[in-house]
Amino acid sequence: MILDAHSHVHDPLGPQLSALDDAGVDRAVLFLTRPHPERATDTASLRREMSVLEGALSGGARDGYAEAWREFDAALAAHPDRFLGFGAVRLDRSLDETMAAVERDVVGRGLYGIGELTPPPDRADLIEPVLQAACGHAGLPVVVHGYAPTTASDVRTLAALAARYPHVPLIISQLAGANWLDAIELARDTPNLHLELSTAQIAFAVRLAIQELPTRTFFGSDAPYGDPVVARTMVERVTPRGEVRERVLGENLAELLGLG
Repeated sequence: MILDAHSHVHDPLGPQLSALDDAGVDRAVLFLTRPHPERATDTASLRREMSVLEGALSGGARDGYAEAWREFDAALAAHPDRFLGFGAVRLDRSLDETMAAVERDVVGRGLYGIGELTPPPDRADLIEPVLQAACGHAGLPVVVHGYAPTTASDVRTLAALAARYPHVPLIISQLAGANWLDAIELARDTPNLHLELSTAQIAFAVRLAIQELPTRTFFGSDAPYGDPVVARTMVERVTPRGEVRERVLGENLAELLGLG
């Protein structure tokens, strides 16, 4: 089974499904999203969509959140055989509110995990209530945005939080961006810290991550920002045929999510 560990709802869904087919992907983790860069038709419309993304990554306004959930729920309902839903949880709520949101919006919907969380730069500590809530649900995995504006300090904070909550699988997405080497070293020493490999531009970074963490790295595309064909090709270029490649392309995630 080939599993893409990182994708966002597309509008429309047709091109997303076609891209998964082109890459030979059986199922993809799906996160809800407010920005839709795939809708852009020129530089002006792309700037508008990317400004929404910049706002989300900086902890800005929550406009469009309800619509993002509607798109997400519709995609899961239309294609339950292709998508593995992860639910978003806001980071500006109390512990009680966070625990209620995880119960209602993630567990109550039958989703596979929590994410993609996007704390503002140097505020990765804001995810701690989410980890506390996940503890009560048999190791529900939590995915945190790893690319810019995530900082080296954030990566260290995430590793420290993972160590504090050893029964919660914590996944840093996008190989932690420019902080990939720190992330690999920290994950190597933190058994419940995992790395998702999407958007990595340095081949030997992907090779090293897989070499050091063959059971805790995941192929992912971060579509529509990345492409599943390109992301799968990267993994295959840096791993020989065999068990390790198969684990990274799907078996690691299947085990984590309890897929048969």
